[in-house]
Amino acid sequence: MAKFEPSAVSFAGAARALRAAVWVAVALFLATLVWVVAYRFAPPPGTMNMLVRKLSGDVIVHPWTPLREISPNLVLAVMAGEDTRFCEHDGFDFEAIEKAVDERRDGRRRRGASTISQQTAKNAFLWNGGGWLRKALEAGFTVEMEALWPKRRIMEVYLNIAEWGDGEFGAEAAARAHFGKSARALTKEEAALLAAILPSPNRWRANPPGPYVARRAATLRKRMDEIRRDGLARCVLSASSETRRSR
Repeated sequence: MAKFEPSAVSFAGAARALRAAVWVAVALFLATLVWVVAYRFAPPPGTMNMLVRKLSGDVIVHPWTPLREISPNLVLAVMAGEDTRFCEHDGFDFEAIEKAVDERRDGRRRRGASTISQQTAKNAFLWNGGGWLRKALEAGFTVEMEALWPKRRIMEVYLNIAEWGDGEFGAEAAARAHFGKSARALTKEEAALLAAILPSPNRWRANPPGPYVARRAATLRKRMDEIRRDGLARCVLSASSETRRSR
């Protein structure tokens, strides 16, 4: 009679479990890759945040607008407010992350160091909120997006799925709701006001702005001039689009 060897049995079981885990990980990776490639060419039909808003009773307004039909002023404004080094990094701004860590260690409040790429990954593929799982998934989607999408596409998707008020998603919905005009016609001042409320669009107003939003918008307008002057938006804005920008 063969002797029972529990160590061999447990080793074989562990090996099978490890192989199964590897296959699951590979399958999940391939699934996310297909998803990212699909959104490289097709507009995202909706997001988790939109679903949450819809379930809470909000009417969702989400017209898709190509980047060429969005004022360059809004591109400059969101870069000024969210990620001035958007064209310089590969998805993660480690300089901003280091600064945020230092300020948090010193007890100073800071909004965070998420880039436009990271915010696009979160908004397009994931859910709001914290947690290590979501942050890890966000990092993975960010890497895939940066590898498979041009910067113009990242900006285009970001501007079309960002929330600018209860149920208002995307630049066109925001421009219509706050200023009664198309996203193509936004002035520098209007674009700065829209970018100023992005951190909390359901609490702050762009038109008419409160004191804080007005001050922040003024700061963003100065940064917009610096971004344009230094060519920091070159990965998104062509020379022709800069020439056509709204005054």
